Amino acid sequence: MLPGRRRWRGIGRDERESAYCEALTILANDRVRLFGAAIHKAAIAPNDPMEYAFEQMASRFDQMLGRLHKAGDTQRGLIVLDKSSYETSLQKLAVQFKQRGHTWGKLHNIAEVPLFVDSKATRMVQLADLVAYAVRRYYEQGQSKYFDIIRRRFDAVGGVIHGLTHHTPQGANCNCAPCRQRTAR
Repeated sequence: MLPGRRRWRGIGRDERESAYCEALTILANDRVRLFGAAIHKAAIAPNDPMEYAFEQMASRFDQMLGRLHKAGDTQRGLIVLDKSSYETSLQKLAVQFKQRGHTWGKLHNIAEVPLFVDSKATRMVQLADLVAYAVRRYYEQGQSKYFDIIRRRFDAVGGVIHGLTHHTPQGANCNCAPCRQRTAR
């Protein structure tokens, strides 16, 4: 959208940016909870960053659903991802996380293995792409303009952010909220 590719090609930069910010504002709705993971490859090498990010996201989503369940709002969650070469490996990981567990326990509240769809076919995956772009710009380039619109929608309880994680190489300094909370423990 912002670079002006495909159907956005003939639309001016200001109009594209306005549409992008408007879409993020829809996601800033009080009922929306977001999840994100910014992983520096060097921080988790030699592990696969995509599989590591998936473990982070799946466990955090499951944790949120568990909190809802304890509060009397029993639901099961679905993870829907854009089609990718990781489809088979992430589905296997999800089964493993349910049966044998992940780093922090087992998944209890995820209803199905991840579903993979073509992002052109569903707006929900397109909205996830908008969130990913805002998170990426924030962590890679220090640009908070877009991230600030959705910042408060990442799953959090009592001021502790659970829905956003940032993993940097050992010894790197980062002052983002998830890193500050992790080092404060």
